[in-house]
Amino acid sequence: MSQMLKSSGAMGAATLLSRVLGMVREIVYARFMGDGVVAGAFQLAFTIPNLFRRLLGEGALTAAFIPIFKEKEKTAGEAEMWRAANAVISGLVVAAAAVTGLVLLGISLAMAFASFKPETRLMLELLRWMFPYMLLICLTAVFFGMLNSRGHFFVPALGAVILNVVMIAVVLGLAPRWGATLETQIFALAIGVLLAGAAQMLFQLPTLRREGFRFAWVSPWGNETVARVVRQMIPGTIGVAAFQLNVLLTQGVAFWVDPSIVASFNYAVRLMELPQGIFGVSLATFLLPTLAGLAAEKKMGEFRATLGQGLSHLIFINGLMTVLLVVLAEPMVRLLFERGQFTAESTQRASFALVCLAPGLVAFSMVNILARAFYALGDTTTPMKISLACLGLNLALAVMLVGPMRQGGLALANTLTSWLNVTLLLVALRRKQGELGLGVAKLWALGIAFALAALVARESAQRWGIWFDGNEQTIWLKLGAVIVPMVLATIVYFAVARAMEVSSAREILSLLSRKLRRKA
Repeated sequence: MSQMLKSSGAMGAATLLSRVLGMVREIVYARFMGDGVVAGAFQLAFTIPNLFRRLLGEGALTAAFIPIFKEKEKTAGEAEMWRAANAVISGLVVAAAAVTGLVLLGISLAMAFASFKPETRLMLELLRWMFPYMLLICLTAVFFGMLNSRGHFFVPALGAVILNVVMIAVVLGLAPRWGATLETQIFALAIGVLLAGAAQMLFQLPTLRREGFRFAWVSPWGNETVARVVRQMIPGTIGVAAFQLNVLLTQGVAFWVDPSIVASFNYAVRLMELPQGIFGVSLATFLLPTLAGLAAEKKMGEFRATLGQGLSHLIFINGLMTVLLVVLAEPMVRLLFERGQFTAESTQRASFALVCLAPGLVAFSMVNILARAFYALGDTTTPMKISLACLGLNLALAVMLVGPMRQGGLALANTLTSWLNVTLLLVALRRKQGELGLGVAKLWALGIAFALAALVARESAQRWGIWFDGNEQTIWLKLGAVIVPMVLATIVYFAVARAMEVSSAREILSLLSRKLRRKA
């Protein structure tokens, strides 16, 4: 079994716990605020500072910083490595604090002198509370990257668990006591975002100290490492995070059309992000330092093989997840969210968005990995240009589709442009490095496995509905409507893929078999 699957699997275990708790947080959110105007205002306001977590913690900052951090370790020793890290942290604190101050000042002036609709004013007030989260999460991102570079994947991934625990506690304990109406109670969640960001950042420090890190101010002005990170990071912000930027732009359009669209679309995004984060982000995080090391040592054959293997594993796992999300969208949303303020009509809206969004799951995950491959090669310009074109197209499609299709239009725009992004990245990378080992025969075999898994999931879900039609929809019946088709489809998928000699199926089943034998 490859080290790739072992390492990304270990990190995936921590990420799984984080994503499961993140889903619990969304379940609590749905019960508390539903998918109405207040929910839409909070979701959009949180999207803006949270974008920096996605851009930095899962994207451009770590993509730019990790290769340089690893290079310093190999070429200049640990003392210079830690000095370079402190220079980057010092520069980050200055830049993030300046941006935070300017944004808060701009929001305050706008609210003082301009007239806004009530829902827009609520969104801006929430944003003013939550935007300092950006500074906290920027520091968390650097700590995360440093720990990954030192071989720690499990502990940094647990940081998001802390964030989710704090947010769940705030919704259940603090928010109901914050006021009499949802419009006032929602501000407790904004305070919870800041508390959660601080807790996540502080959680990384003990492990870093054991590695030898001690913070010391190093002037970023004129520092060579800081300059290199900035040069790599600016275009990389767009290149690696096309999906996150798409979400922000399209949600802004949706909020202007109808604030309630934002919340129902966001619930679909959270459902899709569960499999994306468990394997896609974990694999991409593992691959960046690995690919950077191979590129630095000029082992391009091994570089291509490693990247091709990573993409194969990603397509195999997240392809199955795509099938399940599309076929079981409505029972999944009903099981997870339909209670309290989240009604049956809310289920219909969110499941429609998920059906339109899930076909892009593989593309969203591949963008992360392919962009990191370019960064490992020192090329940040190509992903930037491709993403700029896709972002422009996405915004145009969102404007065209959000009126007639509502949240489904936002989802479809993201799906189409993300697949275009992947196609252009693959073409550009193939010109640089040649074939990556994604054979046509392998893709055909996966296509057959996808189709059979979808058929089994659909038929078993329909029969479950027929068998229990007319019965009271208890939690157990709702759970069975999701779990039974999911398990049957997964068994068929792995069996077909293994019979057709798909290497990812063979390796994953081999790993599971060895672990079971060791436990036995």
